[in-house]
Amino acid sequence: MADSMISAFESSLDKTNLILKDIENAYGWPKERRNQSYAALRTVLHLLRDRLPVDESVEFAQQLPVLVRGIYFDGWVPSDVPIKLNRDDFLYEVRQGFPYDAEGGPERVTQVVLDTLRRHVTQGEWQDVKDTMPKDLAMMMP
Repeated sequence: MADSMISAFESSLDKTNLILKDIENAYGWPKERRNQSYAALRTVLHLLRDRLPVDESVEFAQQLPVLVRGIYFDGWVPSDVPIKLNRDDFLYEVRQGFPYDAEGGPERVTQVVLDTLRRHVTQGEWQDVKDTMPKDLAMMMP
């Protein structure tokens, strides 16, 4: 049993590192900039989570690796969601939560993370998430 728990943890860690690596590859960042890829992922995940209705947020999270799911739910207050955010509000909040200068600013950070997340969840679930977004924000989603 202990071996299977370690294996599950290692699998989640591997999947999380793959997501972070996908973000780094999109920017051409070396692994030494892992803090930036983590900050980008965390910021966009939290805004996405807070924009989604509770049920949809939980369904989306079920497709994330356990470690990313922990990041996703860290600090979540279900009674405070969904928060109304249009595209401009979302990008403003990304800028506030991502303390690094990155090529393309908050729009590119958002696009890179959304593109990455899309590759790690099913098409059906991604479409469900996209369908809950306002049109201007949904247009940013792959």
